[in-house]
Amino acid sequence: MTEEEKAQEAKDPIQSKSKGIDRLVDRMESRRDRLSDQFQSNQLRGQKARGAFEKLITRSVYGALYAIITAGCLFAGRTPTAVVVALMAWLCCSEFFRMCRMAGRMPNEVIGLTAAVLFPAFARFFYLRAMVFVIFLLLISVGVWYVLTPRANIADVAITVFGPIYTSLTFSCVVLIRNSDPGMNGAMLTLGVMLSIWANDSVAYLVGSRIGVHKMAPRISPKKSWEGFWAGLVGSIIVWVIIGVVHLDSISLPLAIIIGIVEGFMSVVGDLFESRIKRGVGVKDSGNIMPGHGGLLDRSDSMIFGSMVAYVLLVIGGVI
Repeated sequence: MTEEEKAQEAKDPIQSKSKGIDRLVDRMESRRDRLSDQFQSNQLRGQKARGAFEKLITRSVYGALYAIITAGCLFAGRTPTAVVVALMAWLCCSEFFRMCRMAGRMPNEVIGLTAAVLFPAFARFFYLRAMVFVIFLLLISVGVWYVLTPRANIADVAITVFGPIYTSLTFSCVVLIRNSDPGMNGAMLTLGVMLSIWANDSVAYLVGSRIGVHKMAPRISPKKSWEGFWAGLVGSIIVWVIIGVVHLDSISLPLAIIIGIVEGFMSVVGDLFESRIKRGVGVKDSGNIMPGHGGLLDRSDSMIFGSMVAYVLLVIGGVI
């Protein structure tokens, strides 16, 4: 206590004691505030950890259901495969058109969604050559609609055509791969293609979310990292190495490794492609049909590009 405070206390002891009590109360309140802030900080960290765990569980459960249903259709036969791909393509195309509408575009959804269903159906029953016929029908229908609809502009035409080609024509490569063999080998080969893409996604997510530091494409997908990319690529290659080792459909090990590398890379391109579409219209997810994943297009964006590349390489390699 300073000399001035001592003099003040001697002069007015009651007022001095009151000030002392006030200082004590201030210190107690300050301590209480610090403890409260610390408690809230610990509680917030606990909530974040709990939320991350719940998100991982939700994502895993719905991802497993998606994989089980898809794999079940693969082993059920070529037609069930075409049916499930047609349904997925329809939903993906619908989500794509929804995002385009949010950006102010007005695609013809009847034409686009019809084409999205026809591509897998023609891939199953009439194979690749007949799918060109669907493209012709799509272009003719859109051309007639554009001429008869004054409000439509060329951007609406482009989106109407691009939507089913992006979400369904490419997705139909899964049907074409399954068509290569009606038996177990065809199912196993198609499942191998899909497993490698799922492995790429899952390993990249697990590694990137934990140790990812170097951002891969921060303006498109801020959470993607180079650490996750390389880990996902390894996951894709491992699946294809197993396919090459067991010599499934006479696939050589060098060809399997090449497919694993290229397919893994293009899976990431497909993911970033869809992420840029979402960023362009200002949405986080293409839909909400799959909790923990977002929309079906969010879940299938890698499959769209990856299966297309796998089909091309399998054809070039003489496998199908």
